[in-house]
Amino acid sequence: MIDRRIKFRHIQCFVEISRERSFKRAAERLYLTGPAISKTLKELEDILGAPLLTRSRAGVALTAQGEVFLHFAQMSLAALQQGLDGVEQAGALAAENLVVGALPSVAARLMPAAVTAFTEMRPQARLRIMDGPHGFLTDRMKLGDLDLVIGRLAGPEQMQGISFSQLYTEQVVFVVRAGHPLLDDPDLQRITEWPVVYPSPGSAIRPLVDRYLIEQGVAEVPRQVETVSGAFGRVWVRRSDAVWIISAGVVANEIADGYLVQLPFETGMTTGSVGLMTRAGETPSPVEQVFRLAVDQAVEALGLTT
Repeated sequence: MIDRRIKFRHIQCFVEISRERSFKRAAERLYLTGPAISKTLKELEDILGAPLLTRSRAGVALTAQGEVFLHFAQMSLAALQQGLDGVEQAGALAAENLVVGALPSVAARLMPAAVTAFTEMRPQARLRIMDGPHGFLTDRMKLGDLDLVIGRLAGPEQMQGISFSQLYTEQVVFVVRAGHPLLDDPDLQRITEWPVVYPSPGSAIRPLVDRYLIEQGVAEVPRQVETVSGAFGRVWVRRSDAVWIISAGVVANEIADGYLVQLPFETGMTTGSVGLMTRAGETPSPVEQVFRLAVDQAVEALGLTT
């Protein structure tokens, strides 16, 4: 059994003296006086009942017992340092984890710029991004699976227990592939002649699109493919004559690159607020505060400010 009289300072002093081969240099490294370090070594030798070091004009030398004890003393200090490092790293990872939910329009347009800014400011942080429809993400946030969500402001029933901070506004657009026949005669009433990629039930923009089409006299869209999947929409719409009804942010890059074309329909009434959502009453962690700053920088860089 280890003698409880042996303290960390005893081991540290002995190892440092052995490493420096000098009481004076060891004392300087440990910010101790000469008498103090000599006293500490003497206490250790008394506890062990054996001399560990000898002093002569040639310097400090280990005894046979000192050689044996030094080996295990160094191993003990190394193991202790590994433990301390492990605790520090585990604590840092726990403090620097951030899980963010992003609606499709945000994931495609805002998040790349926000993540770039965030990783520059907090390179050691571990960021995880989850995308999906509004209801799915806000439910995950309420359960504690997500720290925050960025997306559209939904109806009151979906926003219970959620704090919302507006970032910018966005509207719904109708897009088709380049060369689509509807571009020759862009009449909203004609969209029913082709398949339509339509917002799925539960998505934040679905009620807005339903109301918009009714007010425009388009009461029924018979060939609907209901989804808010940006990955599916980008591929299928470019390879077919489908018309895609989606938030502008989802297709902003494809429109800019000329792969998709926005139909010239006035959709101002579908404009809605996009913002940052968190559980009501919670104080943001330090890493979340940095992420919020990165989001603000991205909004400004992309010219999305309202």
